[in-house]
Amino acid sequence: MAEEVGLDLVEISPDAKPPVCKIMDFGKYKYEIAQKAREARQNQTHIVVKEIRFGLKIEPHDYETKKAHIERFLKGGDKVKVTVQFKGREQTRPEMGYRLLMKLSEEIAEFGFVEFVPKKEGKSMTMVLGPVLKKSQAAKKTAPKAAAVVEKPVVVDAPTPVLETQEVTQ
Repeated sequence: MAEEVGLDLVEISPDAKPPVCKIMDFGKYKYEIAQKAREARQNQTHIVVKEIRFGLKIEPHDYETKKAHIERFLKGGDKVKVTVQFKGREQTRPEMGYRLLMKLSEEIAEFGFVEFVPKKEGKSMTMVLGPVLKKSQAAKKTAPKAAAVVEKPVVVDAPTPVLETQEVTQ
C-alpha cells in the first residue's frame, strides 16, 4: 500500500503489541527530526564558570575590585568559582580564608548564593557562587537597556533673549 502512494512504511514502536507502523516519507521525517534537534541546541544556555583568585592578604581596594567583577559575572548569569590562595605560613590559618570567603558571600547575597561552601584543597580554599538570575533571564534584563540607549532628540525650551535698549539723552 505504501509503495503505491510512493511513501515508506516506518515502524514507530516495535516493542508494542501489535507493532505500530506508519506510512510516511522517511526522508522528510529524518529532516524534521534533525531540525528539531538543531533548534533545541540553539535554545540551550551554556553555563560558564568564571574563576576569581584572592590572596589571603588582599588590600581593600583590590578586594572591592574583585567583588565588582564577581557581581558583574553573577548579574550576567554565570557561576563564579572563588579561590583563596595560601602561601607559606598562611596555610596554617585556613580559618582566615574561610572568614574572607564568608564575608564575600554575605556582601554579594543579592546577586548570588553559595552553591558549594568553602572547602580547603591543598594550598587553596574554594567556594562556588551561583547566580540568582538564570542566564536567559539575565540576557532579557540587559536587552531592554541596550534598546534604551537610542538617542532621543532633545528639545530645549529656553526663553528667547529680549534685547533691551536704553536711550541716551544729552
